[in-house]
Amino acid sequence: MSNSHKSVSRRRLLGVGGSLALTGALAAACGSNTGRDSEDSNGKPVIEQWYHQYGEDGTEQAVKRYAAAYGKTGKAKVEVQWRPGNYDQQTAAALLTTSGPDVFEANGPTLDQIQGGQVVDLTALLDGVKDDFNQAVLAPKTYDGKIWGIPQVIDMQLLYYRKSLLKDAGVEPPRTLDELVDAAKALTDKKTKGLFLGNDGGAGVLGGTPLQAAGLQLVTDGGEVGFDDPAAARALEKIRRLYADKSLLLGAPSDWSDPSAFIQGLTAMQWSGLWALPQVKKALDDDFGVLPFPKDGSAGKPSVPVGAYGAAVSSKAKHKAEAKAFVKWLWVDKTEYQEDFALSYGFHIPARISLAKKAAKLRDGAAGDAVRYATDHGYAEPLLWTPASKTAYQDALNRIIKDGANADQELRTVVRKVAAELRRVQKKS
Repeated sequence: MSNSHKSVSRRRLLGVGGSLALTGALAAACGSNTGRDSEDSNGKPVIEQWYHQYGEDGTEQAVKRYAAAYGKTGKAKVEVQWRPGNYDQQTAAALLTTSGPDVFEANGPTLDQIQGGQVVDLTALLDGVKDDFNQAVLAPKTYDGKIWGIPQVIDMQLLYYRKSLLKDAGVEPPRTLDELVDAAKALTDKKTKGLFLGNDGGAGVLGGTPLQAAGLQLVTDGGEVGFDDPAAARALEKIRRLYADKSLLLGAPSDWSDPSAFIQGLTAMQWSGLWALPQVKKALDDDFGVLPFPKDGSAGKPSVPVGAYGAAVSSKAKHKAEAKAFVKWLWVDKTEYQEDFALSYGFHIPARISLAKKAAKLRDGAAGDAVRYATDHGYAEPLLWTPASKTAYQDALNRIIKDGANADQELRTVVRKVAAELRRVQKKS
């Protein structure tokens, strides 16, 4: 399928989308499933498994092959549904009924689904192997000390830079946010902009990444606002400087998730995703490198946004034990399928650290660097970072970058809104 289709899928995975609206979705999600059998003609349990529609050719055939292989074990028959359209919306609606999936892929599960008792505790499935899963993507699937989703593959964002353009300009690859601002300005000329953060100037894709780079968090481990600190405003003011210096590429033919602007030389550096690496490698050979988002300030650290769809089990599954057993078989035990799913139909990182380290395609060069960055510096949006909090922060970030709004004042307002939202969602616990 096209790169644009693939990009939309990735943007949703890494948290750029908004909240789940259920209006009109219930009938659409459930109509095709009403009255399905829970056992086949031989009395074997039937497990219905849902996936969102991936952009990479071969993925649908692969998951159906995995399901067929499990069927041959005699434990259960697995029927795969490939769900085009607004998958998250469809799934959220279907989980409220008795005709939804037994096992489903989730960019979560969400806090509402967990607190509402719509998903099953999967903690025991990771006994003995929990530490082998990338902890950054496991954390948002963990609530109240329990694991509610098993990470499948990891997607990540990172900074691409053109080695030859930096060398010609006498610019070193930026390791701090100040260096990134200076490098982008130095690399900007009549033909090429220094940096591409998306056609909106970065507000849509960056999210909490600059805050993480400043040593802060969106939400602390204790459930409090994690960026009520002067360092937050300082970091976001530097993103504003990139915009004010006219160092940013704006109005590119395609957005940040597509590497075309970088490949065509419209920008010397671009923030994009791991999925773009094969395309960049094919076009530029070794004339590129990758970096995490640079650290900011003495307390800062490199920042790498990561996200992972995970396998979850509905609390309304007719065969919960069998559904859990299938999830364990596929996403814990069958490591060869996990590596195949990650690397044979696209370019992702297996959720298991051991698999990521040994995968031949991820061992060397920029790909090897990316795996190391994701392992050492990866962060995912926390489970308590709800759509309401995200919207408040996102709107403020947009005003800071584009309009030059006072970062300190904007963030004070966001902190109040996020604190109220955190109190609201944690009252349900």
